[in-house]
Amino acid sequence: MWTNSARTKMHEIRLHAIVNNRKYPKLKEVDDVLGGAAAWENVDSTAETCPKCEHRRAFFMQIQTRSADEPMTTFYKCCNAQCGHRWRD
Repeated sequence: MWTNSARTKMHEIRLHAIVNNRKYPKLKEVDDVLGGAAAWENVDSTAETCPKCEHRRAFFMQIQTRSADEPMTTFYKCCNAQCGHRWRD
């Protein structure tokens, strides 16, 4: 059996003010992660329907976003210039 023979002193600390200082990191935009607007210049298009405007063609690119044993993530951008909606599969 272990015993603690050392005496401990009790300290009292009084708080004069509560400081609430939160900093939130800047979130990356999707363009930053995917390489910006230039990344979409030379990509292929496919017969994928846009979920926003129902246009029947979309640009696509595939990027490995998870571990190597997982499938690649496909990112789409609507071919309709007025829409330009982006989504992933």
